[in-house]
Amino acid sequence: MTARAPRGREAMLWLAAPFVVAAVLLVGLPALLALGLAFTDYDALSAPRFVGVAHFLRLWDDPLFWTALGNSLLFAALAVPLRLVAAMGLALLLHKRAGVARSAVFLPTVVPDLAYALLWLWLLNPLYGPLALVLKTTGLADGGWLLTPWGARGALVALTVFQLGEVFVVLLAARRELPQELYELCELEGGGALTVFRKVTLPLMAPTLGLLAARDVMKSLQTTFVPALVITQGGPRYATTFLPLYIYQNGFEYLRIGYASAMTWVMFLVTVAMVAAQLWVLRGWRTSREA
Repeated sequence: MTARAPRGREAMLWLAAPFVVAAVLLVGLPALLALGLAFTDYDALSAPRFVGVAHFLRLWDDPLFWTALGNSLLFAALAVPLRLVAAMGLALLLHKRAGVARSAVFLPTVVPDLAYALLWLWLLNPLYGPLALVLKTTGLADGGWLLTPWGARGALVALTVFQLGEVFVVLLAARRELPQELYELCELEGGGALTVFRKVTLPLMAPTLGLLAARDVMKSLQTTFVPALVITQGGPRYATTFLPLYIYQNGFEYLRIGYASAMTWVMFLVTVAMVAAQLWVLRGWRTSREA
């Protein structure tokens, strides 16, 4: 007599168990450790010394912290909508195409972050970078994008937009699941492509877009570390000093591990607040449509 295979909720729990265990060990425990260190003065060379909320009060008077936070929020405000719009457009364009084109869209996402940042550093180098040389030759720009604050910010946003493979795959799957009968009905009624997108595609895919936006906000506040460190090193004039980079500098260059831990938890709380606001707006939008 064979054992009965788990079904329903039991099967889902078994499938989620490895992820939950890994999340607890690799995320939960380090997060609790960082929370404890946030209330101490610790430099990794001597024993931690309890200082209470001194680090959090210090953050309030740290102008560079507010600069880094503002840079991170600005980056999210620019990169997240661009990534979603680009991924949505490619998903709609390629949902009936061959797999080669889809693989090309996904390819930048699987490139290691360090190698990807070094590639863009070469492309954007103002002296010998091919993209800079093309811009100079065509007269569109002088090629010195990395030498100005907004140019450096724009360059980091641009390289992030190309890494949209995960968002693209989810939106592609969501588009392929939409009922084809609705599109056939719109075609019979003479609806144009823009009308079909506005009346059918966008409303049906809006919940997926909302969840991806929340996910991308969390990712955008963390994935700026490698490109900012390798390509711009936080400059020029702190224009690309994002919170992850500032946390790294305090924790591993200046050995202010307690102070860096406090900033880490502030970044976590800011991320939670932004995601909660997005989900609240999404829930309100769905309620208004169901009413």
